[in-house]
Amino acid sequence: MENHNSIFSLQYLPPVSWFVAVAKVSEAHLEQHEHYVKGSYRNRCYIAAVNGAQRLTIPLRKGKNQQQPIREVRIAYDEPWQIQHWRAICSAYGNSPFFEHYAALFEPYFLAKKYELLWDWNYDLLKLSLKILKLKTPIVLTEKYEEQTEHLLDFRHEFTPKHTAPYAAYAPVKYPQVFEDRLGFLPDLSILDLIFCAGRINV
Repeated sequence: MENHNSIFSLQYLPPVSWFVAVAKVSEAHLEQHEHYVKGSYRNRCYIAAVNGAQRLTIPLRKGKNQQQPIREVRIAYDEPWQIQHWRAICSAYGNSPFFEHYAALFEPYFLAKKYELLWDWNYDLLKLSLKILKLKTPIVLTEKYEEQTEHLLDFRHEFTPKHTAPYAAYAPVKYPQVFEDRLGFLPDLSILDLIFCAGRINV
């Protein structure tokens, strides 16, 4: 662990590199006063499906989400996206080594719980993932928005699907994946991939 603090955006079951960065710092600050950023990991993640990386996107209520404070962004339920996401996860990881061990912990979020706010959904799933991984890095919520953070390493814009490469200090360590024989190793997928395929290991 490096002796510094960093600031991160809160995402939907973030990629493995996000957790690697969190594991390397002494304290992780979550930005709760930013505005929602369209096309980010805040409402999407990627899993390994039979035909390659599959995107799971949480639909949001119509409106100017791009200008909304992240704590006010609301989830839309015009379609049964939770069931669709869970079916996709089960299809992708049903035969993975640790699915039976951890699936029951995630299942209620998709089949029994309904969240109004995107932040609350992401935060609860993050706490569950950190618990499974046994990451002890303290998580602190920001008190206000600061454009420049001199006292924190700023990772708020580091983890995004738009980047061609993940977090610069992230060197992917291969672990067995369900469809690796046909797809090769797919690095930096959602933390679900690591948990279901490799179990509770150091990230």
